Amino acid sequence: MRKLLISITYFATMFLAGCSIDPVTNLFPSVYKIDVKQGNAVTKEMIDQLKPGMNKRQIRYLLGTPILIDVFHQERWDYIYTDQPGGQPRLQKRVSLFFKEEQLAGLQGDFKPEAVAQVGLRKKSTTVLVPKRASEKSLFQKFLGLIGFGDDEETEADAEPTETKEE
Repeated sequence: MRKLLISITYFATMFLAGCSIDPVTNLFPSVYKIDVKQGNAVTKEMIDQLKPGMNKRQIRYLLGTPILIDVFHQERWDYIYTDQPGGQPRLQKRVSLFFKEEQLAGLQGDFKPEAVAQVGLRKKSTTVLVPKRASEKSLFQKFLGLIGFGDDEETEADAEPTETKEE
């Protein structure tokens, strides 16, 4: 019994010696948390060097490779930088560069250059009309059609609209 009491006391002492109480939260802190930095570290000084009319190669030299180049919008580059210092809330900064004919036309985001006025770009909304496609039969419906139980008639929703002329 005495050996058990001594071992419990020993392990409890070793456990508590490894822990310290955080004075801010009055809780035992977990393990040391490292700073997590992701993306391109874009600074205000870098943004101030940008000038309208710069080509993409010059901008890539100044700011680095963009994090996001959208396949459908090749004329827009996005630089995103996140920093989470030691388990604190995450900070995020974003800069979007817009090009026209391979030349810098404007920028949007958390940084604004001091020397150059920001070019206002309006977002264009595009409406795409997708034609109605004929619905295909499922594998089960095809199987039923092969053995003679299938429904060969189109439903009203699947049928193409027809024009009727009244004379």
